Amino acid sequence: MIYINIKKILKNQKKTKYWFIKNMGSSYQAVSNLMNNETVGIRFETLDKICDVLECEPRGYYCKKKIFKKKERK
Repeated sequence: MIYINIKKILKNQKKTKYWFIKNMGSSYQAVSNLMNNETVGIRFETLDKICDVLECEPRGYYCKKKIFKKKERK
């Protein structure tokens, strides 16, 4: 699963969630869901906007984590 590290980047840049939401130009709920990894999809124009606002490359704000599934017992 892919996770977005926006909170970490904001902390490193000493910027607030409010600042990010204001500069993204989207609704509070949409950006908050994105920051909390509660979205199932993201548009390329949103990725581009994140890069512009945070002044970073896409690889700088997402990571992939493995999800281990439990084996079924027979």
